[in-house]
Amino acid sequence: MEDKNRIGIKVKNMRETRNLSLEELAERAHLKVEGIQKIEKGEMIPGLTPLIKIARVLGVRLGTFLDDQQNIGPVITGKDEKKSITRFSDRDNPDHADLNFYSLALNKSGRHMEPFMIDIFPSSEEDYKLSSHEGEEFIYVVQGEVEILYGKDTYILTEGMSIYYDSIVEHHVHAHGSESAKILAVVYAPF
Repeated sequence: MEDKNRIGIKVKNMRETRNLSLEELAERAHLKVEGIQKIEKGEMIPGLTPLIKIARVLGVRLGTFLDDQQNIGPVITGKDEKKSITRFSDRDNPDHADLNFYSLALNKSGRHMEPFMIDIFPSSEEDYKLSSHEGEEFIYVVQGEVEILYGKDTYILTEGMSIYYDSIVEHHVHAHGSESAKILAVVYAPF
């Protein structure tokens, strides 16, 4: 499976296995057909929110798009291990990711939480596209500074700070300033 488009290939395979057309998936997920087509073809790096919506319609957990194998026992990830990278973006440019996600529970079957180390890159965007989805998120800043737009509020978190919030409220997480940041994030999206 081509690494650049492994999520798109999984979305398409699951959609087709469930005999859903692009239009049916788009309608049920409240997304545009064109956006799902671009995700399936690998022409667009998906945002986390649309991927969660697609997962709910397909009846799978978010981690299903990230896993290749299933492990019923504990999953241990060492600090120096190469981890699978999943790129997410709010942009239509597939070659530029705002966030690189490194799963810390890759291949753990039946999980209800998605723990990640995330590299956040500085953005030239000034008008951020807020998103929302069911569930909760916990973020701990490992390195750098992070700005979180949450509803009408803005929070600046520095190394060692954390935030826990309901992700149904529109939000956006990005690097604060011109330097990259690294966070530990745990996303819970009800199945």
